[in-house]
Amino acid sequence: MKRLPDLPAERALKILSGRWKMPLLHHVLQEPRRLSELQRLVPGITQKVLIQQLRDMERHGLIRRQAHPGTTRVDYLHTDLAEALRPLLSQLCAWGQLAGNGE
Repeated sequence: MKRLPDLPAERALKILSGRWKMPLLHHVLQEPRRLSELQRLVPGITQKVLIQQLRDMERHGLIRRQAHPGTTRVDYLHTDLAEALRPLLSQLCAWGQLAGNGE
């Protein structure tokens, strides 16, 4: 695994970078999600990229996989680290709305 940058802001951006991580994190923060559910909720993402992004977020401690014994069911849940991002993501969305309005 590549080493993360030392500068905290740069590290945060590196962990959260990628076209699909924010939408995926948004949905997993709402409730535990299955792979097929995430693929349906995030149109345009391929299954290969979805799995890569989920593995990357799991490796960085944002989500965790929960397998259900005796079944093939796997849910993706957010971690405390991802929960700590909730207010920041809300502010980022508000900022994005302002930026989109040209203000």
